[in-house]
Amino acid sequence: MAKFLRNRIAITLLMLFAASIIMSNLSFAEKSNGAGRVNINEASVSELAALKGIGKVKAEAIVAYRRENGKFETVDDIHNVKGIGEKIIDKIRDRITVK
Repeated sequence: MAKFLRNRIAITLLMLFAASIIMSNLSFAEKSNGAGRVNINEASVSELAALKGIGKVKAEAIVAYRRENGKFETVDDIHNVKGIGEKIIDKIRDRITVK
C-alpha cells in the first residue's frame, strides 16, 4: 500500500511539473503572433534576450527604446535601437513581428 501511494504521489508531481511547463509556454505564446514570432512591441527583456544575437544588454536597449519612443511601426524600426545593426536584423527578421 505504501508503494502504491509513493507511486501515486510521484505521478501527481510529474503531472504538476508538466502542467507548469505547458503554462509557461502558453504565456510566451501570448506575446507572439502564434507563428513563433516574438512581438517586439510587447516582449519582455528575457523574451527578447532569447533571440539569436540579442542578449540581455540589447534586449534592455530595445525595451528602453520602446518605452521612450513608443511602439515599433515595422520590424525594420528596430534598427533605430543602438547596437542593433543589419546583421542582427537579418538573423532575427523571421523570428520577430510588431503585430
